[in-house]
Amino acid sequence: MTNRERFQAVLNFEKPDDRLPAVEWASWWGDTIQAWVGQGFPAGLGFHEIAPYLGLDQHYQFWFPHRNADCPQPASFGGPIAEDEEGYEQLLPYLYPDKDIDGIIEFIRTLKGRHDAGEFPIWFSLDGGFWFPRTILGIENHLYSFYDQPELYHRILDDLAEFQMRTLEKLYSVLTPEFMTFGEDMSYNNGPMISEDSFDEFLLPYYNKIVPYIREHGTKVIVDSDGDISKMIPWLKRAGIQGVLPLERKAGVDVAALREAHPDFLFIGAFDKMTMRESDEAMRQEFERLLPVMKTGGFVPSVDHQTPPDCPLERYHKYVDMLKEYGRKAVLG
Repeated sequence: MTNRERFQAVLNFEKPDDRLPAVEWASWWGDTIQAWVGQGFPAGLGFHEIAPYLGLDQHYQFWFPHRNADCPQPASFGGPIAEDEEGYEQLLPYLYPDKDIDGIIEFIRTLKGRHDAGEFPIWFSLDGGFWFPRTILGIENHLYSFYDQPELYHRILDDLAEFQMRTLEKLYSVLTPEFMTFGEDMSYNNGPMISEDSFDEFLLPYYNKIVPYIREHGTKVIVDSDGDISKMIPWLKRAGIQGVLPLERKAGVDVAALREAHPDFLFIGAFDKMTMRESDEAMRQEFERLLPVMKTGGFVPSVDHQTPPDCPLERYHKYVDMLKEYGRKAVLG
């Protein structure tokens, strides 16, 4: 099977005829690549050169920008760039950059032939209804804004949805990606950072404007959230979301329990990256943990975030070998 066919099969809960996809869904940490260069890894490789060099399947991700390059930056990490409606008004010339989107769409157009021929799947990412207001209001103010500035929050999400619909119309005039993610990061190790009531009041109406359009075009809709997303899955399903990633093990996420509770939900990730610093045997035990879920379909095993810098290059090669080995076991028995 081609890389694209393999991915499509898993997303549709079908079995590929050879193995599951073998991907690292996120780019590698710069510190990880730097450490590997000291162990013989070629310097200067781009993401789309790294994957095939390491024996992984190729895929292309496009994260559409929601602010232009001239947008003011926060004074400190996680700080605000606007604090109220007046500040948001002043920021609007820097937001929702349609011209930047046009350039990305033209690059995607150059990949259409290779994508349609099955060389790789394509997926895209959008800032979600929790993520994007946080980049504007700052981490602390964002959490207060659900209570202190609900009108502003709704206005931001209305503007966000209009921009994203324009973006989607341009994208689908060129090709249909296999899946997409809403970048949200709305959980931590003890669960959601937002209540179900606030989710229903603010995020659900936003998703209801965007998700049906994406699904109508045949793209699978996934939420990207670190931390323990488990409690939120029923909320996400009400919004038409079809899957989650990366299912961080150290946050207590149990993909087997999630598969039992949600047999029709898509999962990407779940491999405990901390085993990569330990030993080959620790990685094998982790694959054994995941194998029963891998056999159920709708699950692309991958590092549950990005490979840490203390994973030796030689061990990563062993990880890729095991990823393919267990990917074959999942479909061939």
